Amino acid sequence: MLLAIDVGNTNVVFALFEGRAIRHRWRIATDPRRTGDEYAVWLMQLLHIEGIERTAIKRIIISTVVPRALHNLEVLADKYFGVKALVAGIAPVDYGMEIDVDEPRSLGADRAVNAIGAHAKYPGDLIVVDFGTATTFDAIDFNGAYKGGIIAPGINLSLDALVGNTAKLPRIAIRSPDSTSVIGRNTEDQMLIGVFWGYVAMMEGLIARMRAQIGRPAKVIATGGLAILFDQHTEIFDAVDPDLTLEGMAILAEKAG
Repeated sequence: MLLAIDVGNTNVVFALFEGRAIRHRWRIATDPRRTGDEYAVWLMQLLHIEGIERTAIKRIIISTVVPRALHNLEVLADKYFGVKALVAGIAPVDYGMEIDVDEPRSLGADRAVNAIGAHAKYPGDLIVVDFGTATTFDAIDFNGAYKGGIIAPGINLSLDALVGNTAKLPRIAIRSPDSTSVIGRNTEDQMLIGVFWGYVAMMEGLIARMRAQIGRPAKVIATGGLAILFDQHTEIFDAVDPDLTLEGMAILAEKAG
């Protein structure tokens, strides 16, 4: 089995693969101070609950946008599973794709593995939208080359900034608006309309501009926790693929042998 560990700014996702199929997944809050031993106590209990022996895990791959978290996860792999973890973007797990931007080394591992997973699954030019702590829009051409993208504040970051910098606005949860009206009748509705429909308009506008610049038909693939929520209120996505990042990591692990 392959254990893929995807470290984001907010959460760390552990996914257990049999071949290309995800058998189990677990999530824990990102904390760079968490030690390998602490990860092990948590993970071993989950494996036990599912009836999985730790010796069944033969390979581990890590993708991280939080560099400080890497060492402790490598300790977890070595000490508790007896394997040297593969790290996305570091030999022998090079991305194996052209990164056609001004500073290729600045490309986040999450965006790179998204591009790899998307190109493997969907033909033609692609725009990958990933809803995370930030929302990213990435252009991948029909040859699989990464051509650049956009970084925007995630919707929860936007909401946190709004609430945190105003004295009277309440904290609200991101959800589907109760109606399609964009004229709110109370403070909470007005906030939800501004954040939710404002975000939909931002996505649709940026994707339209990206498609125009690409100059060829481009499929839009959405991933990340809020992709399904937004998919219910826009026609802009051609596919919603919540496991895109993890599947890209599995492809990288296969290539590394």
